[in-house]
Amino acid sequence: MQFLSIDEGYITRLPSPPGAPERVHEFDERSIEAVNCALAAKRPLLVRGEPGVGKTQLAEAVAAELQRAFYSFTIDARTESRDLLWRFDAVMRLAQAQLCWVLNKTAEEVEQALAVQNFVEPGPLWWAFNAESARHTVRSGSTPLDQHDNEARLVNGWVVLIDEIDKAESDVPNGLLEALGTVQFKPLGYEEPVTIDDVAPLIIITTNEERVLPDAFVRRCLVLHLALPRGERELIAYLEQRGRVHFGSQTSDEVLHEAACQLVADRRTADEQQLSPLPGQAEYLDLVRAVVERARNDVEKQLGLIQSAARFILKKNMNLPPGLDRTPR
Repeated sequence: MQFLSIDEGYITRLPSPPGAPERVHEFDERSIEAVNCALAAKRPLLVRGEPGVGKTQLAEAVAAELQRAFYSFTIDARTESRDLLWRFDAVMRLAQAQLCWVLNKTAEEVEQALAVQNFVEPGPLWWAFNAESARHTVRSGSTPLDQHDNEARLVNGWVVLIDEIDKAESDVPNGLLEALGTVQFKPLGYEEPVTIDDVAPLIIITTNEERVLPDAFVRRCLVLHLALPRGERELIAYLEQRGRVHFGSQTSDEVLHEAACQLVADRRTADEQQLSPLPGQAEYLDLVRAVVERARNDVEKQLGLIQSAARFILKKNMNLPPGLDRTPR
């Protein structure tokens, strides 16, 4: 089995669509160890922490380093646990039934055309457990590979990201208990279960802690907590380091420091006023990017833009115009 063989501070540059900001992930020792433990134990890795600390990006970076195929699925309020395993296309089956009636098909032809398994589409975990089985299920025979992936990565297995599982009702994590516990499941209309065919997938699940997850679900996972440093000095140093990784020679240490101090001050104010969300790493990088792009190679101008840009990037629920309510936590 392949593990992460990198050291703390290792940097992975992730592909971005044209026009999108460059994305860089810096690994830390705890994340590397947590990922390797999840791979060895063959259990999902539940990554907890506030928004913007790099939970989603960790999954992409791991897939890139392990040269695995990557499948990202974002949870919303309408997601059902079955969506992660398989989907049944009832509308397509109804259309096929109407077509059979128009074409005056025989009873045998209708039964064959309307067989339930013909309208079952594989979900993320099906692909991750058994890509060959999933490929035979879809009519096109294609795989849901990311545009940056390729078929060669399939031999190394999958990294599946189940993003923001706390957005769903408790029925979703509870509905995944059997599939994650026994690493198999039986789709509608199938006599045999879907099982892992070769390389066990690495399943990374993220939560912003907006909803408490069932204990039984958490027990099925390894857990990694990602958090910003608590002390202000430590947080400033942490942000400055992230700024150097992302922007390198595009700006100066002075700009990175001033932007970090601005974020820490605004984060403290928001915390005192119990406003949400607290500005974090993602907002810090947006702030530095905003001043760097507007004043390339002009450090003095970049410094002058920090406070102005912070009004829109860091103070999202502070200093609002009259008549607008703040969002308390």
